[in-house]
Amino acid sequence: MIQKNRKTKETDITLSLNLRGEGKSSVSTKVGFLDHMLESFAKHALIDLEIECVGDIHIDDHHSVEDVGIVVGQALREAIYPIEKVERFGNAVIVMDEAAVSCDLDLSNRPFLVYEVEVNGKIGTFDTELAEEFFRALVFNAGITAHIVMVRGKNKHHIIEAAFKSLAVALRRALTRNERAGVPSTKGVL
Repeated sequence: MIQKNRKTKETDITLSLNLRGEGKSSVSTKVGFLDHMLESFAKHALIDLEIECVGDIHIDDHHSVEDVGIVVGQALREAIYPIEKVERFGNAVIVMDEAAVSCDLDLSNRPFLVYEVEVNGKIGTFDTELAEEFFRALVFNAGITAHIVMVRGKNKHHIIEAAFKSLAVALRRALTRNERAGVPSTKGVL
């Protein structure tokens, strides 16, 4: 179980993460749509996740969303590396009604994000542009290369939720045990 705390002038976050969990979650960020996405992420990644965030949402949701991404990413990095005996690469295409979003990822310890999800506006009070901020914060702090690409879709909620679920499933697949893999790199270290 990884425990993380992050306190700034903008947010106060506590987190517990079990990488080999059952998909259980307890999430309270005061950003309703983000809570829903993190619960879905934990469920489909089979990660146990507890997050409590108190942020300056009287300004807007940006700091809370980004900082939660930072802390989730830091916890993932600590749980994943040094990496051995796992597949390393994972991918998934998640379909939600008319929407389909793919995620291909590499547990490379070299962070990079390709985010090609064209969604504008709000989902409830959630600014859809914050999804990219969350994913960037997560992958850069986790040391993951991720390509999250919208295949098709019209409904903003379906598209963003499919993005979170595709990352979750791709991560779960990349973390699949492979005893023969050793350190899954020709470099001998990741």
